[in-house]
Amino acid sequence: MTDTHRAPAGEPRLDPATMELDEAKARELEEKFDSEIRFRPLAPMAGRLVGGLLILLSLFHYYTAGFGLLPEMEHRGIHLSFVLGLCFLVFPFTRRGYDQPAEGSLLRPLGIAWFDWLLAAGAVAAVLHVPLIPLDDLAFRVGNPTTTDVILGGVLIVVLLEATRRSVGWPLPIIALVFMGYAIWGPQMPGLLTHPGATFPQLVDHLYLTTQGIYGIALGVVATYVFHFVLFGVFATRIGLGQLFLDCAAWVAGRYAGGPAKVSVFGSALFGMISGSSVANTVTVGSLTIPAMIRLGYKRHFAAAVESTASTGGQITPPIMGAAAFLMIEFLNLPYTTIIIAAIVPAFMHFFGVLVQVHFEAKRNGLRGLRPDEMPDVKAALRRDWPTVIPLVALIGILIAGYTPYMAAFWGITLCIAVGLLNPRKRMTIWEVLDGLRDGAKYALAVGAAAATVGIVVGVVTLTGVGFKISFIVTSTAAEMAGYVGAILPGGLFDAKSLTLLFTLIMTGVVCILMGCGIPTTANYIIMATIAAPALGILGVAPIVAHFFVFYYGVLADITPPVALAAYAAAGMAGADPFKTGNTAFRLGLGKALVPFVFAFSPSLLLVVPGFTWPDFLIAFLGCIIGITCLGASLSGWMITRTQAWERLVLAVAAILLVAPEIYSSLIGLAMIVPVLVRQMGARKLSPEAA
Repeated sequence: MTDTHRAPAGEPRLDPATMELDEAKARELEEKFDSEIRFRPLAPMAGRLVGGLLILLSLFHYYTAGFGLLPEMEHRGIHLSFVLGLCFLVFPFTRRGYDQPAEGSLLRPLGIAWFDWLLAAGAVAAVLHVPLIPLDDLAFRVGNPTTTDVILGGVLIVVLLEATRRSVGWPLPIIALVFMGYAIWGPQMPGLLTHPGATFPQLVDHLYLTTQGIYGIALGVVATYVFHFVLFGVFATRIGLGQLFLDCAAWVAGRYAGGPAKVSVFGSALFGMISGSSVANTVTVGSLTIPAMIRLGYKRHFAAAVESTASTGGQITPPIMGAAAFLMIEFLNLPYTTIIIAAIVPAFMHFFGVLVQVHFEAKRNGLRGLRPDEMPDVKAALRRDWPTVIPLVALIGILIAGYTPYMAAFWGITLCIAVGLLNPRKRMTIWEVLDGLRDGAKYALAVGAAAATVGIVVGVVTLTGVGFKISFIVTSTAAEMAGYVGAILPGGLFDAKSLTLLFTLIMTGVVCILMGCGIPTTANYIIMATIAAPALGILGVAPIVAHFFVFYYGVLADITPPVALAAYAAAGMAGADPFKTGNTAFRLGLGKALVPFVFAFSPSLLLVVPGFTWPDFLIAFLGCIIGITCLGASLSGWMITRTQAWERLVLAVAAILLVAPEIYSSLIGLAMIVPVLVRQMGARKLSPEAA
C-alpha cells in the first residue's frame, strides 16, 4: 500500500499553485465545449450592441426581482422577446458561422446577416403582440383568434423553433414538430392515441394565446427564477467563492488515496451549490482537477469521467440546483425550501456513489494522496476569501425564512456585487460587474428558448390529453411484464404491485435517458413530468417522488453516450477519447441510477413526503449506502482487496436486492455479501500489501 505522505523517487509532484482557478480560462473552456453558450464572433460595434442588450436583460430581471414582478404575460413577453431576438444575433445559422470573420457590409450590417436581423425583429413583434392585448380582450380571443393572431402566432412558432435549433440543436425542435403533427393528424393515429384533431388556427390559438403553451409554466419559471440564480452563480464565482470551495475540498479529501480525484468529487459537490450546470461545473473544476489526476497516475479517460460524473451533481445539489428544481415549484405547488430539503439525501447519494468508485479505483491502482506540501493552505484561503461566503449564507437564510426564491437571489446578487466591489483582496471593477451581467444573460439564452419550445409540447399534451393515454399504455405494459416475471420468481419475494411499479420505473428511466441524449435537462424534465410522471401517479407514487425520479434520470443523460455533453467536455480537456470517457462516466454514475428506485419504493428518503418516519428513512438510507458500495465494488473490481469474477457478480445482485422494497430481498442481499467479505478479509490477512 502506497503511503499517502511519501512518494517514491521520481514520482511527479503537484504544485499547489496549479490549483488556482483561472476564471477567464474556465469561461473560455465552457464556451468551447458547451454549445448552448458558444457564440459567433461579432464585429466590435455588434459586440457592444449585443453586450448592451444582454446587460439590459440582466438589469430588467435584477430590478423586477427586488422591486416587484410585472403582470404574468408582460413579464414573460419581455423576457422572451429579449431571448429570441438575441438568439438570432449571437447564434449563427450554420456551424460555420462560429468561425467566420465578423465584418460589416450593406448585406451584413455589424457583421450579422440581414435575415438574422429580420428574424430577430419578427420574433420581438410576434412575442410582444400577446402581452399588449388587454386582458379582457385576450380572454375573448381565446378560442376565437383573429387573422392577425394566427399569422403572428405562426411566425412565433417558426422563429422559436429556429432559435432553439441554433442554440440547443435539432432534437428539441423535431420533438415539438412531431407533437404538433400529432395534434393536427389525431384522427389518423392508431389505437388509444387517436383523437379528434385540431386545425392549424386552433393549435396556434392554444399555443399562442393561452398560458398552456409557449407562454406557459416553463417560460414563467425561467423568467422569474432560473435567470436570477444563473446570474447569482456567475457573480458568486467571480468574487472567488468557487476557489474557496476548491481549497476546502482539497483540504478535506486531498490527503487520501487518489487525492485529486476525491478533490474533484468534493469540489464538484461544493461548486455545484452555486452552479446548477453540468458543463459549467465540469470545465471550471475540471480545469484544475483533471490535470492533477493525470499527473498522479489516473488514465486520461478515467480522470475526465470522474470530473464529468461528479459535475452532473451540480443540477441536483441544493441550494441552487438546476432549472428543473424551480419548475417543480410550479408543477407541484410546493415552496422551494421543500424541494431543497427533498434533494439533500439524493444529492449526497450521488456524490457518495462516485466517491466509492473513485476510492476503489485508487486502491486497486495504488494511487497516492496529496502530500502536505502539495495541499493548499486552507487557513490562508479562509482569511483571504471568507467574505465570499456571505452572499450564499444570506441567500440560504432568506429562502429558509420563507421569502420567494427571486427575492433571495436578488439579495444574493446584491451582496455578491457589494463583496466584489469592497473586498480589498480581490476587488472587482465596475467593468467586471457589467461583464458579469452580460455573461449571466448570455448563459440564460439557450434555456429560455428551450423552455418556450417545450411549451409547445406541453400545449399539445393539454390540448389532446395524450399524457393520460401514454400513462395508461405504460402501466398496462408494466402490469403484463410483472405478471410474466411474477410467475417465475419465488413466492413472497415481490408482490404484483411492486413488480408493476418496478417495470414502470425502468421504462420511464430508459425513456428519460434517451430523451436526455438530445435535449437539455430542463426540457427533458418538463416533457417527462408532463407525460411520464402521471403514469407513476396512477401506481400511487407521490407527486414529488415521481418528479424527482424523472428529474434524476434526465440529469443522468449528461454522462450517457452517445450524446454525453459533460463527459465530452471533460474528454476534450483531458485529451481523452470522448466515447470511452462517456462509457466510463456512465459506469461511475450507475450508483446514482439506483437512488431514484430507492426513493420511489421508500419515499422517506426524500424527508418531506407524507407519512415520513425516521425508522423507514434509516432502513432506506442504510440499504442505499450498502447497495451503492456493493455496486461500486462490483464495477471497479476492488473491495477490501481485488475482487474475483464470482464476487463481482454476487455483489451486483446483492446491490439490486438491497435497494428493493421488500425486507426479505434486503435480507437476502445482506446474506449474499457475507461470503464475499469473509473471502476478502481472508485474502487481506494472507497478503496485507495487496490492500
